[in-house]
Amino acid sequence: HSILKRAQEADVVTLEVHDLRAFATDKHRQIDDYPFGGGAGMVLKPEPLFRAVEAIEDQEGEADDVIFLTPDGERLDQPMANRLSTRQHLIVIAGRYKGIDQRVRDALVTRELSIGDVVLTGGELPALLLVDAVVRLVPGALGDSSSALTDSFQDGLLGAPVYTRPADFRGRTVPEVLRSGDHQRIAEWRDEKRIEKTRERRPDLLSQDPEDNDDS
Repeated sequence: HSILKRAQEADVVTLEVHDLRAFATDKHRQIDDYPFGGGAGMVLKPEPLFRAVEAIEDQEGEADDVIFLTPDGERLDQPMANRLSTRQHLIVIAGRYKGIDQRVRDALVTRELSIGDVVLTGGELPALLLVDAVVRLVPGALGDSSSALTDSFQDGLLGAPVYTRPADFRGRTVPEVLRSGDHQRIAEWRDEKRIEKTRERRPDLLSQDPEDNDDS
């Protein structure tokens, strides 16, 4: 029942995963090597990455963005996900080991993104996070398209508290306003709670101007 699966079955998006070893140039299908200058770790070689991107673009057309997930990239946030959801063709490179050869970043990568100040064993999980964040915004991916519009961060604020049945659970009751049927009061309550939560947990968001994130 995943959104990604439903979006593919409905031909809303097409997702393809490519094995980098299929683009290796030697009989051992080697995709990494020791770094020049010494040091710990291995580096993904340029040849298979260049061949992979070029083969994909030969078959699917030029990508709107070739994205590399890296801790030193621009922070992935909701405005960025919104912009990427309007692109027709994205290529996402998931790094491994000590990273990828700098020449790939210089010549092929058009956008470098980070999911936060944390280092993982590989770029696969950040890549999946990116894909999930973007695909759910593509028209037709969600059963209720208005759902994405009320997500946290869409307008620079965190989301309001949400409740479902029962109205009373172990003495904890749903706020009366949400059961009132008064849509204006409900909207005002949610706006108030969103500002309150954002001020308490992410005050930095209140100081951000949405226009600052309007680059392409």
